[in-house]
Amino acid sequence: MSADTDTHEDEHSEEWFASAKKIYPMATHGLFRRIKWALLFITLGIYYFLPFVRYDRGPEAPGQAVLVDMEKARGYFFFIEIWPQEVYYLTGLLIIAAVALFLMNAVAGRIWCGYLCPQTVWTDLFLWVERQVEGDRRERIALDKDPWTFGKVSKRATKHFLWLMIAWWTGGAWVLYFNDAPTLVWQLLTFQAPMIAYIWIAILTTTTYLLAGFMREQVCIYMCPWPRIQAALTDEKALNVTYRWDRGEPRGSLKQNKKLAAEGLPAGDCIDCFQCFQVCPTGVDIRKGMQLDCIQCGLCIDACDNIMTKVGKPTGLIGYDTDENIERRIEGKEPVYEIVRVRTVVYAVIIALVGAIMLFALLNRDFADISVLHDRNPVFVEQSDGSVRNGYTVRLSNKRRHTRAFMLHVEGMPTNTQVEAVGADSNFAGRPIIEVGPDTTREVRVLVSSPPWEKMPHSTPVTFRITESVMGEVVTAQDTFKAPDKP
Repeated sequence: MSADTDTHEDEHSEEWFASAKKIYPMATHGLFRRIKWALLFITLGIYYFLPFVRYDRGPEAPGQAVLVDMEKARGYFFFIEIWPQEVYYLTGLLIIAAVALFLMNAVAGRIWCGYLCPQTVWTDLFLWVERQVEGDRRERIALDKDPWTFGKVSKRATKHFLWLMIAWWTGGAWVLYFNDAPTLVWQLLTFQAPMIAYIWIAILTTTTYLLAGFMREQVCIYMCPWPRIQAALTDEKALNVTYRWDRGEPRGSLKQNKKLAAEGLPAGDCIDCFQCFQVCPTGVDIRKGMQLDCIQCGLCIDACDNIMTKVGKPTGLIGYDTDENIERRIEGKEPVYEIVRVRTVVYAVIIALVGAIMLFALLNRDFADISVLHDRNPVFVEQSDGSVRNGYTVRLSNKRRHTRAFMLHVEGMPTNTQVEAVGADSNFAGRPIIEVGPDTTREVRVLVSSPPWEKMPHSTPVTFRITESVMGEVVTAQDTFKAPDKP
């Protein structure tokens, strides 16, 4: 292979496989920074401390307000209790979350990424720790270049220790949602907790430490699929962090632009200070237009507004805007902001509709349940007296906090059909009465026998109905009664 070919391949490899450059985001202040701090305190406060909130559900019930009880297969959220067969509530929440993400994108691009994404929130916290220990952008750049002295080692050790503590508490808080928090904390401290708890804490500690401490913007740019999806979903009406080049160009230093303006030549408001670039957590120069790397956090808006205030120019050189509005301003027209449009209305209606369906189902939910499983082998048994017997496994669920008695009746069968529940607590008028303990399920074997003189069809639809003895709650399940084909 020739030297020219080798040189060409080296240049091509360097172009496509260049190493990522380390980003040193600079601190800034302003409206959007304050919004990010507020959301960080709210979201992390909820995440870290919600497991310790108590809620009285009565005796023999967990007292944790939000709990996923894997042992009893229950989910608790204050007064709401979700059973495994009610997984459709989780489906509804996932639909609402997805459509809400689409709605946020339709309103203002990647505002989820910039303000609420867990990766963004924890990265912000890690960056704050880094600045407190090592200093702002210039100090951190200088520290990286400095030789390894005692001062540098102590700063790095302090920073990583604090990072690990945050990551450890992040992993620890997650497992507290799956067991009684105060109890589990004591078990963890005394090394009596289940091994699975330590394993999950180790996994989440490691991932939080690596993703928020080292991989940061690489997660947003390369690992997360949402930027690609968002780019396909966005439209020209969505607000995005935008450099208003119609006002900022031609850019130049403050001194140069003042000189041009004095001579009556075009001079933009952008003074080429690079503050918008230096505060960006993903290293984006917003003046180059909309980019996949931009998470729409608005920090560049704060940085630019601060500079514009200092140099005596109007703020808003960078802001949430659309390219369409830039063109309108060039043409001398007023900008138009269409937050309410077909797309956003459709998303909002979907969210409201799914939420209403879930609320209706929650308010009208049954506190008892019945499921029926027909015997498969044999499907039926012919008795010596000519009757036909079918066997079923019936599971009764009691979602109340006290024992309840259910009377079982099989509908759709001829008069004088015999219904026997093996282990039934009592019987009333030929109908078994079955007691089910508080917040539990009970399986019973049910035998249904047709009258000896009745010629039953090969398949008869039947309804298993249970009626609660006190409140009169009624729940049904459908199945069939099988019989041999008669000539």
